[in-house]
Amino acid sequence: MNLKAQLVMALALGLSVSQASAETFRWATTTDPQTMDPHAVNSAPVLGFLNNVYEGLMRRDRSMKIEGALATHLEAIGTDGWRFYLREGVKFHDGSDFTAEDVLFSYERATLPESDVASWFASVADVKIVNDFTVDFMTSAPNPIFPDTITNFMIMDKGWTEKNGAATPAKDQENHATLNANGTGAFKVIERQPGLKTVVVPHGGWWDEATHNITRGEFTPIKNPATAVAALLSGDIDMINPVPTQDVARLSKDPSVKVLQGIEARVIMFGFANQAELLKHSADAGKPNPFRDPRVRQAVNHAINVDAIVRKIMRGAAEPVSQLVSPAMRGYSTSLAARPEFNIEKAKSLLADAGYPNGFSFGLKCPNDRYINDEAVCQAAVAMLAQVGLKAQLEAMPVANYWSELRADNFDMYMLGWSPGSFDAEHPIRFLVATPNPEKKLGSWNFGDFSNARIDELLPLIQSEIDDAKRQALLDEATKILQDEAGYVPMFVQALLWGVQSNIDLTQRADNFFILRWARVK
Repeated sequence: MNLKAQLVMALALGLSVSQASAETFRWATTTDPQTMDPHAVNSAPVLGFLNNVYEGLMRRDRSMKIEGALATHLEAIGTDGWRFYLREGVKFHDGSDFTAEDVLFSYERATLPESDVASWFASVADVKIVNDFTVDFMTSAPNPIFPDTITNFMIMDKGWTEKNGAATPAKDQENHATLNANGTGAFKVIERQPGLKTVVVPHGGWWDEATHNITRGEFTPIKNPATAVAALLSGDIDMINPVPTQDVARLSKDPSVKVLQGIEARVIMFGFANQAELLKHSADAGKPNPFRDPRVRQAVNHAINVDAIVRKIMRGAAEPVSQLVSPAMRGYSTSLAARPEFNIEKAKSLLADAGYPNGFSFGLKCPNDRYINDEAVCQAAVAMLAQVGLKAQLEAMPVANYWSELRADNFDMYMLGWSPGSFDAEHPIRFLVATPNPEKKLGSWNFGDFSNARIDELLPLIQSEIDDAKRQALLDEATKILQDEAGYVPMFVQALLWGVQSNIDLTQRADNFFILRWARVK
């Protein structure tokens, strides 16, 4: 694409064709945050963006280590819970004071049935205000990883939220908190146009020392990869995420930009309608659901050539994985690292044993703008599954519509990416594997209703075990059950591919959250 075409495309986006000033930072990803409400949607686009606006009791530093944020420090209350000592003098963006009342309010709001983050607090039995700047989180059993699990638990201003009629999270509708924000973070939202643009400026009353030199941040979702690359090369965007895998080599040779590459914590997998009585899509809709049989799910695992997907579609920018977490996560089962072999004959044999020697047809739901090459990966999987008689009818859609389809159980098989916020193997078990139970705040992202009684027994033991070796043995057992049952088909850990102007310094974290306060324009 020549420079003239790039400029025309940039103008079509409503972007300035001049180089961004040293104080303005413009960035783009494929997905717009669904909401500004930090308790409404538990997804990386939402939580990643809002980490610049809201803050939690704890946060992660550049290397993903936990440090104090709205709490200066914490201490264990024996094995009964955790005491958080809050930071004094903190101001919300509207100038109101931060106190323990805001923490209690945010906890109560985040655990409402309408909240998408309630599972973070499954082990919490009670929250007590000791004084204005001390709060106790009491757990029903010892929970050594509780501080790790709440680094994305963001604190809202009780007065502001209630005054604006947003005391309840709005997951599938709008309220004041979906379009507006009032956090304590380094940046505050001054303009929100869903799907078009979100603008932030520094919070002048921020409690921490600013290391950035940004006076204005502008986020623009750009779904088309070629458009994003053109905007980066023309200087109208300072950073894009992700860089299309096919453009990595070309951009790496361009002196005006640089490509930051790493491996993300996110595992890309396929899930199934494990409990549905009937298939919902394709020519076999209305027939008994074969995915209820573990042998059928195992056949899918053996039919998908993950190495080929990584090599040809991801262009080597991914790593095959056998579990719901990567080897970098705490609790990863090293003894179970091997993926099921790609073996078409074994897949056919499993299908025959399950009573489907000729295969069957079904519907496969995938996003087309959420993960790197998501639709292309699904198309490749369709071709691979066809070799064993599994005829997938692919329906790819924007992520803005995707989650509602999954929550409505409108699928036979689907794609999902998962990055554990706690960087611990317990996290996906709680969200993706535990039998869904709203009362216990478990399985909130277990769309296919996978259920195993032994894993449900293991989860509270994993959460409370303080001996590392014993805890790992419990995790290994849970991982082995999930692999044998093939409740999910983990495929690969996707790459981090950011394109950045050469005059910009920023930090790329393994959770793929872009933290604006670490950006500097030279």
